[in-house]
Amino acid sequence: MGSAAAPPAVAVPAAERVYRHVKQAVLVDRRYEGGTLLTEGELADAVGVSRTPVREALLRLETEGLLKLYPKKGALVLPVSAQEIADVIETRLLVEEFTVRRAVPASPGLLERLAQLLEEQRRHAAGGDLAAMMAADRGFHAEIVRSAGNAILCRLYDQLRDRQLRMGVALLHAHPERVERSIAEHAEILDALRAGDAETAAAAVRGHVGRVEALVRGPGR
Repeated sequence: MGSAAAPPAVAVPAAERVYRHVKQAVLVDRRYEGGTLLTEGELADAVGVSRTPVREALLRLETEGLLKLYPKKGALVLPVSAQEIADVIETRLLVEEFTVRRAVPASPGLLERLAQLLEEQRRHAAGGDLAAMMAADRGFHAEIVRSAGNAILCRLYDQLRDRQLRMGVALLHAHPERVERSIAEHAEILDALRAGDAETAAAAVRGHVGRVEALVRGPGR
């Protein structure tokens, strides 16, 4: 028998392509910094589509809080505000301290997955790929949140994903010394979970997130 034909590739809709292009540029590549004004024409040319799907994508991004649309002018990439930073950090602390306690005693599957994600962080850090490292970083925390088995908390935490990624990549670019320290802090969390020590794990999470907050806020804030 001959080999089965590969299924045809599914075409990505034009609006989805624009949406992914802008999110990648804002959250990961940082080509579109806060305060950048994007025009429909520029985005249409960059992605190779008409202006109609560009408008659709920009409306979607506005609802997610990344852009602010100005009729006949374009879309402004919104800077990360001090209030947004405070809100994200506060929510992270509430969710992550609770769920890391709930994770004890940790299942062998959870411990193995966290160890894999920690190794991914080390590998990406060694290769200088900060965006990939941040993705593994966020995945590390998300695995702990999911382990609590609370679907509402999982959805709430997922809603913070883009904001965390945007802040985290900017933070690591501004403070490269933070890369190794962040990995060490994750190792402390994993060690506490392996030891079955819920309070030490919660304290490690609190210290880790608190240090992130101090760096993101900057001196004197």
